[in-house]
Amino acid sequence: MNLPSFVQLIDVGPRDGLQNEKQPVPAAVKIELVHRLEAAGLTEIEVTSFVSPKWVPQMADNAQVMAGLQRQAGVRYSVLTPNLQGFEAALQSKPDEIVVFGAASEAFSHKNINCSIAESMERFAPVVQAALAAGIAVRGAMSCTVGCPYEGDVAPERVGYLAKLMKQIGVQRVDVADTIGVGTPLKVQRAIEATLAHFDVAHICGHFHDTYGQALANTLAALEMGVWNFQSSVAGLGGCPYAKGATGNVATEEVVYLLHGMGIDTGIDLDRLVDAGAFISDFLQRKSNSRVATALLNKRAG
Repeated sequence: MNLPSFVQLIDVGPRDGLQNEKQPVPAAVKIELVHRLEAAGLTEIEVTSFVSPKWVPQMADNAQVMAGLQRQAGVRYSVLTPNLQGFEAALQSKPDEIVVFGAASEAFSHKNINCSIAESMERFAPVVQAALAAGIAVRGAMSCTVGCPYEGDVAPERVGYLAKLMKQIGVQRVDVADTIGVGTPLKVQRAIEATLAHFDVAHICGHFHDTYGQALANTLAALEMGVWNFQSSVAGLGGCPYAKGATGNVATEEVVYLLHGMGIDTGIDLDRLVDAGAFISDFLQRKSNSRVATALLNKRAG
C-alpha cells in the first residue's frame, strides 16, 4: 500500500454539520466552534453557507459569523455559494475558498436544485469565474457519487461526467461525496478512479457519510489510492436527511484516530478536537456521534 504520510482534513461541522439543526445556534457559538477547531490544529474549515435564509434559516447569520472570526494565518476558511447572488454576498466576508455543488445523479439534481446536471454547471460557471477573478479558490462538491436516494446505484461514468463538467467551468478541486453513506470500498474506489481522469489525486477530497458504518473503510480505500484530502465533521455533526435517524458525516475524531493509529500525520491534537466536539454537543444537549470522543471522554472521567 502506498499510503500518504500526511493527510489534510477539512472540518465541515460549522456548515454542513449545523445547517439542518432545528434549534437556532447563535453566531457566537458557531464562532467559538471554529476557534476551537483552529486551536485543535484544523487548517481548513467550512464555516457557513451564503444561501437564502428562507431555505436554510440556520445559516442566516453567515456574514456575522465570518465577521466575528479571529482569523489565523495558514487557515483556509471556505463558504458554500449556491449562485451569483450568494457569491456576491459572500465576497464581502472575504472567504479563502467558495464551494459550488453538483450531483452525479440526474434525479437528485432535479429534486435538489430543479435542473439537470449540465444546467447546474452552466449556472455555476459565472460564480466560478467571478471567484477566480477575485483571487478566491474554488472547490466543487460532487454529491451522490456512489448512490442516490432516488436512483439507487450511481455508475462511475456519471461521476466522470460531472468531474469533467466541473473541470471545464474552472473548479480547482473536487469532493467525491457519498452523500447518503451507502458506499463500500470498491464502489468508492471506482468513483475516485472516474474522477482521476479529470483531476489529479492532490485535487480530490473524500467526503464519506457513515449511514451504514462504512465511512472509515471507505476512507482507507481512498487512502490506498493516494487520496490525502478528506472532509469530516467534528462530533459527527449533521445527520443524513434521506435516511431517517441515520448518522451522516463521519466524525473528525474517528478519522484522526484512524490516521494517527496508522502513523499518518494530520497536525491535529486529538484531545483538543474532542474538547471542541464536547463543546458543541453540550450546547446541542446531546451526546457526540463520535465513538472515539465518547471513549476518550469516558477514559478521562474514569
